[in-house]
Amino acid sequence: MICKWCHSKHASESMEKAYWELPDGSRAIKMTHVPSISCPDCEMVYIEDDIIDEIEDHLMLIDTKNLPDVFSYQQLLDQPKLLKKNYFKF
Repeated sequence: MICKWCHSKHASESMEKAYWELPDGSRAIKMTHVPSISCPDCEMVYIEDDIIDEIEDHLMLIDTKNLPDVFSYQQLLDQPKLLKKNYFKF
């Protein structure tokens, strides 16, 4: 895997924590075990765009009032959806 920041060939997949503001701006949450990329050469840890889009979309489709302050990425995906798709994404 190649690091998007330093172009090293030593980057690898990892599971990291991430902090997110809910779409309504009511609070921030901590998500654990988020699929990420970690580079030992430049020490950058980042989440790829497709995972970010998936998280953002899912947060728009669920009742975020039921979310605890800390939960895993999989727990987010397991939340029941209130809508079939994100109608706010253009």
